[in-house]
Amino acid sequence: MKKIHAPPSSAAELRSLIAPRSAAIRSRLRDFSQVPPGEYFYELVYCLLTPQSSAVNAGKVVRLLREQNFLHRDIDPEPILKRKECYIRFHKTKARSLAMIKARFPEVARQLENGSSSAELREWLVKNVRGIGWKEASHFLRNIGHRDLAILDRHILKNLVRFRVMRGLPKTLTPKRYLFIENRFQRFARQIGIPMDELDLLFWSIETGEILK
Repeated sequence: MKKIHAPPSSAAELRSLIAPRSAAIRSRLRDFSQVPPGEYFYELVYCLLTPQSSAVNAGKVVRLLREQNFLHRDIDPEPILKRKECYIRFHKTKARSLAMIKARFPEVARQLENGSSSAELREWLVKNVRGIGWKEASHFLRNIGHRDLAILDRHILKNLVRFRVMRGLPKTLTPKRYLFIENRFQRFARQIGIPMDELDLLFWSIETGEILK
C-alpha cells in the first residue's frame, strides 16, 4: 500500500479550519461517550433513518417515535416516516427494517456489552441487522462512544478527495473498498496530528455548517 504524503497546504488548511471549531467538536465527542445504554435503541434508529434523508428529519422522527414509546409499544412507524414535515425516503422499507431491529434489539444490546472491539461490533451489526451497512454501523457505534471508525458518507468522501487522501470518489463501496478507504483516512489523520473522529465532524461542519451527530 502506498504511503500517504499529505501536502503541507492540506495539513495547514485543516489545522486552520479546525482551530475555531475544536472545542465544540471535542464537546460533541464527549457527548457521544456519555450516551446511556437506555438510549442505544433510538441512536440505532436514527442511524438507520439518515441515509439518503435529512439528518434533521431523522432527528424529528426519532423524537416522535420516542414520544410514542416505539421500543415498547406495538405501533407502525411508517405513518411517521412519511409525514411531510419529517419525510424519510424509502419509508416503507425503512419502517420494515425498524420493526425488525426492534424485535432483535435485545440481542443487539447483549452484543454491545460482551466486550467485543469496535471493529468486531461493527462487523457483527453489518452481518446481523437488516438495513445496517458499514456506514450506518460505524455511525451508530460512534454515536454511542466508540472511536476510530470511519463514517464514509458523501460529505466525508468529498473532503477526502479535496484533501488528497483519495484521487476520486469511489463508484461503489464494497466492504473491502470501505476498509481500504478507512485505513487511508486513519493514516492521514495520524500523519497530520488530528484524530479521525475530529476530522469527521470537521468535514460535516464544513459541508452543513453544523456539528451534527
